[in-house]
Amino acid sequence: MAFKTRIWLAAAVAITTTAAVASAETAPGDVKVEDGVVSASLTGQPGDPAEGRKTFADRKLGNCLACHAVADQSEQLFHGEVGPELNGVGDRWSPEELRAIVVNSKAIFSEDTIMPGFYSLDVGKDVRKDLVGKTILSAQQVEDVVAYLATLKE
Repeated sequence: MAFKTRIWLAAAVAITTTAAVASAETAPGDVKVEDGVVSASLTGQPGDPAEGRKTFADRKLGNCLACHAVADQSEQLFHGEVGPELNGVGDRWSPEELRAIVVNSKAIFSEDTIMPGFYSLDVGKDVRKDLVGKTILSAQQVEDVVAYLATLKE
């Protein structure tokens, strides 16, 4: 096989593999919240609790600490008091329930909840034009946050 042919073949395999991985991700509009759960992973991959912990604390990503207090993140400043304390949340909710809450809390609690849907395009009124059609977190970041929350046990 000629060298150029091998290069083109390798490039085709890389593109096909990348497309297959991307197609495994569930698009925000295709996520189904049924009976208070999102049963399947949004990515087909397990979440990384360490990455989820970072996303949870990151003021430019999840910004979960703006509303929630959690003892596991005591090194972080300014825990919020708007939402419930999340200590023991991994005992109270299953990963499938946590995924539904993070994806679209309004579908779980009510339209009146202040918590945003982190993987929903239904984000309310007066959204900045540059954010229309975008989610707050990626599908993998949601899976990471869910994996982190599932570790918060009493």
